[in-house]
Amino acid sequence: MNNNQQIIARLREEIPTFECVPGCHDCCGPVTTSSEEMSRLPIKTDAEHDAALENFDCVHLGPNGCEVYEERPLICRLFGTTPRMPCPNDRRPEVMIDAKTERQVHNFIATTRQILV
Repeated sequence: MNNNQQIIARLREEIPTFECVPGCHDCCGPVTTSSEEMSRLPIKTDAEHDAALENFDCVHLGPNGCEVYEERPLICRLFGTTPRMPCPNDRRPEVMIDAKTERQVHNFIATTRQILV
């Protein structure tokens, strides 16, 4: 496991979780992710990417919500866990993410090569 994979694994463990509204995808749009996270996602065709972008959706958003929920990128995991990125349906974890971990997630995103999902 390389250093970025170790950082991703640690941050995933530290980001609190909560239950989304079933079928909601209000925070699902085109996002970027690291190449390490992207390598864990199914490969989509250019046509699938183009169709998703036309609707300003994520290419992994299906009719029943996120199709890669267990492998979703850090930025997706962060939605709803911090006041800076609130859930539009007022869902949230019991305890919001701590400021240090949130900064570490944003720093990881800012300092790694990002790919459009």
